Amino acid sequence: RLLKDRIIFLGGPIDDNVANSVVAQLLFLESEDPDKDIYLYINSPGGVVTAGLAIYDTMQYIKPDVSTICIGQAASMGALLLTAGAKGKRYALPQARIMIHQPLGGAQGQSTDIQIQAREIMRIREVINEILTSTTGKPLDQVMEDTERDNFMTAQEAREYGLIDEVITRQPAARKGGKKSAEKGDKADKG
Repeated sequence: RLLKDRIIFLGGPIDDNVANSVVAQLLFLESEDPDKDIYLYINSPGGVVTAGLAIYDTMQYIKPDVSTICIGQAASMGALLLTAGAKGKRYALPQARIMIHQPLGGAQGQSTDIQIQAREIMRIREVINEILTSTTGKPLDQVMEDTERDNFMTAQEAREYGLIDEVITRQPAARKGGKKSAEKGDKADKG
């Protein structure tokens, strides 16, 4: 029933199986109607960075706008997906909790292997910080500082930070099958 209403629910940790399911649903809904918005509801503590980035890339790749709505929590990769929604269509309910931070990782083995893993974590951190800079409008230096440790925000604080556009108590009025925003269409035309 949810897919019929163009709703995808991302509840729980993000791993490869969850990401594959969400990506498949995004692609399916695009094939059904490339001009109608898709609604991604998020209640997630985060998860595997590569799995989350697969969802993020697909959200940017498809033609329909993806409206994101946080219920409960959007932490770590969940927060990145929340803020990756179409500009003007990123929401959170009043009691939602949003948390951003740097990627977590661990390594063991020979020193060379540990160095390789450390470089990869730093590269992923740069990617995430660039996405947050792009979606929030905050300077990179500020995002780097703000993600140094767990940074919890209320829905209102997330709005003020630029992670979301609005705190809502009811479904957005445009929910009736809204059309794609010109901004995303312009972005897609640029390649």
